[in-house]
Amino acid sequence: MTHNTPLSPRPLHHLAEAHRRVLTAGRLRAHGVTQAELTEQCRPDGPWQVLLPGVVLLHPGPPTSEERLHGALLYAARETAPAVPSQPGAGDPHRPVYTEAVVTGLAALTLHGFASTPPLLSLDRVDVLIPRMRRLRSSGYVRVLRTSALPPAHTVTGLPVAPVPRALADAVAELTDAEAVRRLLTEAVRGGHCEPAAVVRELTNAKLLGRPHVVDAVDSLLAEGRAIAEDRLYRMVLEYGLPDPVWNVDLRLPGGPHLGGLDAYWPEQAVAVELDTRAPRQDHRQDDDELWSEYARKREHLERLGITVVHITPRKLRESLEQQAAVVRTALMASGDRDPAAYVVVLPR
Repeated sequence: MTHNTPLSPRPLHHLAEAHRRVLTAGRLRAHGVTQAELTEQCRPDGPWQVLLPGVVLLHPGPPTSEERLHGALLYAARETAPAVPSQPGAGDPHRPVYTEAVVTGLAALTLHGFASTPPLLSLDRVDVLIPRMRRLRSSGYVRVLRTSALPPAHTVTGLPVAPVPRALADAVAELTDAEAVRRLLTEAVRGGHCEPAAVVRELTNAKLLGRPHVVDAVDSLLAEGRAIAEDRLYRMVLEYGLPDPVWNVDLRLPGGPHLGGLDAYWPEQAVAVELDTRAPRQDHRQDDDELWSEYARKREHLERLGITVVHITPRKLRESLEQQAAVVRTALMASGDRDPAAYVVVLPR
């Protein structure tokens, strides 16, 4: 046997896919590779290389983006046995199970399909979330982030990936470029990845709303989210054949007080639609409570006057447009069975 011959009692040539070309030292031992053989294979001119502590790349040359991601997870995860299919052909018995490790930050956003994040291979670092109590340090290209509770992972290309709002918060925590932060937050909403409220909630939990460039980006995000919600509301009326309302109006009692603004109003049926685009922020919780109380007071007042108020969130418009159209249509049809509403003055907002 020459120095160029791979040393392995069990053949490893079948490890062709990305998750198979990267293995932990423990899994290699399970394949029958001794420590001496592993050291020989990973010599400077050898056929294998140490990618991260305890993680081996089974070929020379640079790793692919997929191999870097699998390597990061193998490094950060608690090592378990590979998944075993319940029946022949049902899955891949060699695919690793990544326990207590989730890709987050810019790498996660790229995996989610963001266009404003760098390609995976150009990222100097892959961020991985692990439970706070584990003892593991960042190493190589892997940055370990600790959290009190791992978020429910999304599976993307076979990898556990943090949900977009959490990945955004972890990415924004490391960014000082205001324009880069704004681009990320805007794409999250404009691309339909999540709602503004979910993003603001994660930014609040991460205590990032004390940074001026993040606050400015959030203000743009909320404006973007409201514009998108209004556009979906217009589309709902058009696509589902609802009667045309008057848009963005204020209601007043004749010679009396202001009753509040509405996003859509059908005067003949006395039916109103109000979009709830609030995004709660911990540093403004009192303001948010007051705003919600104002919403409730306005709705109760209008309903006492005989006006039906349909309350819709941007998420409902994104996920169940047809259902929301049915709710509005039902309210419009039921108007004939109600007592006539009080007369109100309708003014442009």
